[in-house]
Amino acid sequence: MVDFGSLGDKAKEFADSDKGEQVTDGALQKADDAASTATGGKFDDKIDDARTAADGKIGQ
Repeated sequence: MVDFGSLGDKAKEFADSDKGEQVTDGALQKADDAASTATGGKFDDKIDDARTAADGKIGQ
């Protein structure tokens, strides 16, 4: 059986590493770009604020 507590700890450790930070930053940027494209750039300021807030909660 999978130990989800241990799995969560490992995911947090990865997100807090330099490599994890690069991965999460890249994923957040792709999501930012997709949202911007989908809205025609109309809400870029709000999308950027959301990406910045999410980045502050994930990783280092």
